[in-house]
Amino acid sequence: MKFGQVSNPEAIDFTLPPTDPATLKLLGGKPAEAMDIYVGCAKWNKTDLKGFYPRGTKDELAYYSQQFNSIELNATFYNSPSKDQVATWRDKTPADFKFFPKIPQSISHYSRLLNSKDKLTEFIDATVHFEEKLGMAFLQLHDNYKPKDFDRLADFLRQVPKGYPLAVEVRNGEWFNDPAVQAKLYALLEETQLANVIVDTAGRRDMLHMRLTNDTAFVRYVGANHPSDYDRLLAWVDVIKEWKAAGLRHVYFFIHQNLEVESPLLAAHFIEALNKSLGTQLTIPNKGPATLF
Repeated sequence: MKFGQVSNPEAIDFTLPPTDPATLKLLGGKPAEAMDIYVGCAKWNKTDLKGFYPRGTKDELAYYSQQFNSIELNATFYNSPSKDQVATWRDKTPADFKFFPKIPQSISHYSRLLNSKDKLTEFIDATVHFEEKLGMAFLQLHDNYKPKDFDRLADFLRQVPKGYPLAVEVRNGEWFNDPAVQAKLYALLEETQLANVIVDTAGRRDMLHMRLTNDTAFVRYVGANHPSDYDRLLAWVDVIKEWKAAGLRHVYFFIHQNLEVESPLLAAHFIEALNKSLGTQLTIPNKGPATLF
């Protein structure tokens, strides 16, 4: 994942901003009876995760899903999956595993949400075949999709069937530099009961809005292949602990790297810290022979 990549990560202030007060108000201030946490990578491809798979691994998804409880399914961004493909992926994974498919670029980037109802219906009709293993789909808008097209976004999101889990990631800086624009977007996401994606990447600190729009924190973390990546993740453990006390119910946290080979290493580090701080019992993935620890 190259988005937000910088050549000098040591010069970036990686301090997480404080939680938006509206987030704490929305969560209600009372710990939820239960909170589920899903942590994963963006891919299970052996080439990208070199060193993670034991020699001789024949089915990468089957092995990956024994190590992690979820995957941010970027493969669906390039081609909308068929129902049969979804069923194949579903049946290879354990009962508690979840998929988080990205809405295809044919909808988000090429069509720019216009005249895309049939494509959206096709995507939803396929991905519901993940059944109980469907975590949450997400829509990532193009970097140049601006607030001037807010009404188009609103019309699109209101076409999403009630109850279909979806998160939304806007990227253009104009969504973040005007409080009135931000407020309008957050009101739309609250109205449609959709999650607001938070992105933690070196070159786009404005996307760390720390603003939730429902009881789900969907976080896309991008390491910089730099020693600071590990402390950055520890800071997120503290934030999740704060949000849990405020009423957060779901955490979907996906770890990327500019060079993905280190993603499982960062994930293991993060999961170990979560287990220690929150008392969770998430499986700690195999770090593989490429470990940097």
